[in-house]
Amino acid sequence: MKAIIPVAGVGTRLRPHTHTTPKVLIKVAGKTIIEYIIDEIIQYRIIDEIIFIVGYLGDQIKEFIERKYQKKIALSFITQEQRKGLGHAIFLARTISQGHPVLIILGDTIFKTNFKKIINSEKNFIGVKEVEDPSRFGVVFLNQEKKIEKFIEKPSSSKSKLAIVGIYLIQDSKLLFEKIDKIIKQGIKTKGEYQLTDALELLLKEKIEMEIFEIEKWLDCGKPETLLATNRVLLEQHGNNRKIKNGIIIPPVYISKNAQVEESIIGPYVSIGDNVIVKHSLISDSIINDSAMIEKLMLSGSLIGREAVLKGICRHLNIGDSSEVRFG
Repeated sequence: MKAIIPVAGVGTRLRPHTHTTPKVLIKVAGKTIIEYIIDEIIQYRIIDEIIFIVGYLGDQIKEFIERKYQKKIALSFITQEQRKGLGHAIFLARTISQGHPVLIILGDTIFKTNFKKIINSEKNFIGVKEVEDPSRFGVVFLNQEKKIEKFIEKPSSSKSKLAIVGIYLIQDSKLLFEKIDKIIKQGIKTKGEYQLTDALELLLKEKIEMEIFEIEKWLDCGKPETLLATNRVLLEQHGNNRKIKNGIIIPPVYISKNAQVEESIIGPYVSIGDNVIVKHSLISDSIINDSAMIEKLMLSGSLIGREAVLKGICRHLNIGDSSEVRFG
């Protein structure tokens, strides 16, 4: 089985951080978003290759993934030169997939589910989660037999609240690629892009059955506020609560073993990355990325980019990579 992970998105809602760092390489609770995804799927040892569709800042993604995982699983990288939609991105993997079953996972969401329920099956599955506002997502409609009968991409109003979370298991990838090829050749677009859901809709018309499986945990990383919310959830499971010099830890927190933190009060819900320096500060509900330096600050609800330097007194910041801010 092949896994296809599209990671070509720009991540505009997480600017300024994504000006210099691909969204999937942003850290949450001590790990990058893409690490959570890869670690989740390789543990089942049924995926023999992961195909990444890269684009924006793709060299950074390729270098990071190869360094972390090339000894653990076969890796392939394909560049999407123009962002034409998820359907188009998946279509680029057709020559490598070669008709194998494919597990498609969007690379910008952290999830937790038991893949054993589906990966040893011969059925097609779409991962879903019930949401209050389905207008932000693709949704599925079920028939009386609880099989999928229709897909709609980001409906303005919908009776179904079963949102597609970005996990798809398709047994006959050759047939899937034929349908994507059809929508591309015929110029079938939804909201200006070639959508994977339109190709799946064509599969339904050929009586290809698909079932849903509900994702246990679906953590959004799309905006600063949701990224911080995801950080809080993950720290409950992955915090390390290490001791600091002349300071106080209010758990849960994650502090890299390479970070220097002293004479500060840290927590709750703080992630501190590699080679960060924190002195004389009070920090809560924040993510401090690698090699940042923070001194004499009061921070809450903040995202601090790599190599940022902040000195002074403040309360809330969203500071990108290599920035320098001084107060007073």
